[in-house]
Amino acid sequence: MKRIAILQSNYLPWKGYFDLIARVDEFVFYDEVQYTTSDWRNRNRIKTAQGLRWLTVPVRHASRAGTCIDDVEIAGTRWSTIHARTLHGAYARAPHGAAMIALLAPLYEPGRHTRLAALNRAAIASICRHLGIDTTLSRSIDYPSSGAGRTERLVEICRQAGADCYVSGPAARAYLDEAAFAAAGIAVEWFDYEGYPEYPQLWGAFEHRVSIVDLLAHCGPQSPRFLRHARIDRP
Repeated sequence: MKRIAILQSNYLPWKGYFDLIARVDEFVFYDEVQYTTSDWRNRNRIKTAQGLRWLTVPVRHASRAGTCIDDVEIAGTRWSTIHARTLHGAYARAPHGAAMIALLAPLYEPGRHTRLAALNRAAIASICRHLGIDTTLSRSIDYPSSGAGRTERLVEICRQAGADCYVSGPAARAYLDEAAFAAAGIAVEWFDYEGYPEYPQLWGAFEHRVSIVDLLAHCGPQSPRFLRHARIDRP
């Protein structure tokens, strides 16, 4: 059975995002849809000595109606220096902080990425390799569209990708038409983000909903042990 997940790219997503990627055979970046502001597309949280802090990538004209994620441009380059410096300040003391910072360093070369989606996809691909996640990463635009509605478009991608099972996050229960998948002979599996174990973490009470960089900085090669679907081949 081939499992597929289809989701918008996010900036340095939390561990659940990578656990979903590890669960499927193919993960499709769904960046052809409209960009949403005050969301996870261009920002995420890290834990610092002063508490939770947002890392936000500034973007241009993203609030214009109809702007799709793929077309959102990054505003300027100063943010990259700020993010690199902030990550160093938050995680330099963590056991694997230096390795995490080195992993992300290429992303913060000023001007390396001019579009948000390209930055997000590059970061996610790099972190997947670091975690040993070998899921195929593709883009929804790789699959021709017939102009169908939201659920129909997802079914369309699944069909073209040869998927037997669509794995979705729980938030989609509010709108996903499971009958459309059933009619196409595609099963729907609901992913559960609950029940992750805690790991040793700096700066006070444990916080699950922070960027994956927190896990990488604290646990390094053992990070997959704190996901449910990633393999770990190292002792």
